[in-house]
Amino acid sequence: MVDVPTLLRETGALLQGHFRLSSGLHSPNYVQCALLLEEPRNANAIGEALAEKIRPFGVTRVVAPALGGVVIGYTVAQALELPSIFTERKEGAMTLRRGFRIREGEAVVIVEDVVTTGKSTRETAAVIEQHGGRVAGFASILNRSSKENPFDAPYASLLALALDTYDEASCPLCRDGVPLDAPGSRFSGRQA
Repeated sequence: MVDVPTLLRETGALLQGHFRLSSGLHSPNYVQCALLLEEPRNANAIGEALAEKIRPFGVTRVVAPALGGVVIGYTVAQALELPSIFTERKEGAMTLRRGFRIREGEAVVIVEDVVTTGKSTRETAAVIEQHGGRVAGFASILNRSSKENPFDAPYASLLALALDTYDEASCPLCRDGVPLDAPGSRFSGRQA
């Protein structure tokens, strides 16, 4: 079994500072899963571990929200020997592009790197349903949601992290003037 806490430390993926998460919440901690998955041996080990948790879901396709879920979605799909596709934003809305298709009634799992509020994951679920698919489960490397299962279908994660989050209006880091970084894909390039 992969030791995710050790890998977080060894790869420097658990960052300290003042961050705007993809959810829009602020936090003194950010998990940069790109660093966690940078080495293929780590990405494959994490993908295999998550795949074992997903196997009972009985899915035929892995779908990941871009950008954060693409690498882990692919390694999970590789371990399960299933097709891997991803959703991405076009003009702010999550969509299925690049010729990707979902069969009517097809059972899929949505794989994400980190779940905090689950917003991107739910947007991806809506896209799957619009295309006739059925979300049979959800999975992520890290669960920051503070709920065992923040979704309406089975959910698996490798590690739950209880890290502080704040809405912008009540963020003590903002109040103290700590510079804000927005490393996630939704807010990248838009630092406050």
